[in-house]
Amino acid sequence: MPSLFKRYITLLLIFIGIVFLWDTLFVYPLKIFVVFMHEVSHGLAAIATGGRIVEIQVNPQQGGRAITSGGSRFWTLTAGYLGSLLWGGLILLLAARTHFDKAISVLIGIGMVAISIGFGESTFTYLFGIGFGVVLLAVGFFLPEAVNDWILRVIGVTSCLYAILDIKSDVLDRPDLRSDARMLSELTGIPTKVWGGLWILIAIGLTLWFLYLAGKTTPVTRPTPTEEEH
Repeated sequence: MPSLFKRYITLLLIFIGIVFLWDTLFVYPLKIFVVFMHEVSHGLAAIATGGRIVEIQVNPQQGGRAITSGGSRFWTLTAGYLGSLLWGGLILLLAARTHFDKAISVLIGIGMVAISIGFGESTFTYLFGIGFGVVLLAVGFFLPEAVNDWILRVIGVTSCLYAILDIKSDVLDRPDLRSDARMLSELTGIPTKVWGGLWILIAIGLTLWFLYLAGKTTPVTRPTPTEEEH
């Protein structure tokens, strides 16, 4: 029980720290990372439904765009906000449940570099995607497992929190903005705020679920020599 309490306190401290530093340069690159994953999620949804990625772009104002060709427009539009949140939740759970944090950092870094080179369109996209990816590669190769674990947890929690706030800002607070929900409204005839409200409820529910699982689960440990003998 004390160990379970300690894990939840750790997640709470990460959450509070991110909120406290939300408008600082410390969190800024993490926000751009979430925007990057938002656009990548659009692209992956297009690929999964028979389309392809044409280009991916992020900008310093925490905006971005993904140009795709073919595939399901419905699922491609839906995948942005919820996709970035799912990536964040997956990163958080992998950090909490496994001892492969260094490998995970390296894989994310390789993915960001490859996507930036293959589909990046603007100078900022190249610089951020390759730079952030190289930093994660260095973290994975040269820093201890425990440091990687903390960094991945911070990335995961930030991704979940930013996805919720991004939906609120883009969809509920600015319904006239040409957001994913606005374009989905044009496609389906369902009002923008209905999509925004649905997405934010799903995002809050998933975030709480991810935090619950991340705190509840004990990291998978390798068996000791004694355990192997039995």
